[in-house]
Amino acid sequence: MIFKGTEKRTARDLEEEIENMGGHLNAYTSREQTTYYAKVLDKDVNNALDILADILQNSTFDQARITRERDVILREMEEVEGQTEEVIFDHLHATAFQYTPLGRTILGPAQNIKTITKEHLQNYIHTHYTAPRMVIAASGAVKHEEVVEQVKKLFTKLSADPTTASQLVANEPAIFTGSEVRIIDDDIPLAQFAVAFAGASWTDPDSIALMVMQAMLGSWNKNSVGGKHMGSELAQRVGINEIAESMMAFNTNYKDTGLFGVYAVAKPDCLDDLAYAIMYETTKLAYRVSEADVTRARNQLKSSLLLHIDGTSPVAEDIGRQLLTYGRRIPFAELFARIDSVDASTVKRVANRFIYDRDIAIAAMGPIQGLPDYNWFRRRTYWNRY
Repeated sequence: MIFKGTEKRTARDLEEEIENMGGHLNAYTSREQTTYYAKVLDKDVNNALDILADILQNSTFDQARITRERDVILREMEEVEGQTEEVIFDHLHATAFQYTPLGRTILGPAQNIKTITKEHLQNYIHTHYTAPRMVIAASGAVKHEEVVEQVKKLFTKLSADPTTASQLVANEPAIFTGSEVRIIDDDIPLAQFAVAFAGASWTDPDSIALMVMQAMLGSWNKNSVGGKHMGSELAQRVGINEIAESMMAFNTNYKDTGLFGVYAVAKPDCLDDLAYAIMYETTKLAYRVSEADVTRARNQLKSSLLLHIDGTSPVAEDIGRQLLTYGRRIPFAELFARIDSVDASTVKRVANRFIYDRDIAIAAMGPIQGLPDYNWFRRRTYWNRY
């Protein structure tokens, strides 16, 4: 709705202005952040800033357009429901963070979409789009001082409400609950599930170690060119024994918590062996870790971080995200030094904090009758060693 017209630009004016510049204007939302961005030539930076300031401060939210957009958003919801990986992670958040804001889906319930009004949107903008909670980032052919001057001129209507995101999170913290959700659907040919532990927040000192641990568990896909002999022992076990179509470790950070675990897709008759492999290799991080595996994971992580910012758009997004989460942009020299400080003893210590004998959350969907029950998984978060 924010692209559907402002007090001085109609929806058509916005589209034509961006197209005449040869630019691109869009937005996306995650569970904790919303990003509005424009990609334009260097000579059009000021115009792009003017458009962003206009839509964020002066959108009209015409009621007739809201009514028309409802059907569009409901169709988007149907499309998301067809993306099984998205559905699994929505269910995982819903069960892991039940009864907290982090457990809600990004699009929200259909009933909210059907009943939303102009007043709801205006109140949301006024409450949440405040100056202390907003970062304006730019990268590429821009000059910092010029951008700052333009922003000071254009973003003058933002609320100065001093309430920060950290204060809101403190009022409604995300509490991890060991639990599961299982949806049996025999019409789906493959079973998929995610197993997760409570993870670290963005600013947790152990968040870097968890990133290294994610790289140690790795990922594997039956159709990838990497073959079966990957560096990750979990990927090797899965590939050589052919017990999954794909698997990937994930480490998701939020303001006050996180999720760390493994997502996998497999044939129904492989679920027992796959679940054992995942739990064995994950729990092993608390007991037996080689320096060679940690070194490999550190190098992979550093390469991945560098490749992730290959372009002006990822750089701008990275700047904005880091300023919101850390209050500054961490130099790569500092980040890599923190990564290099992670060794085998660090991994075991952090695994004992987050994995050893800790509750888990499980989300599973498809022909999952062969997936072991919750207590089976929970018992394998530790080893009995004599």
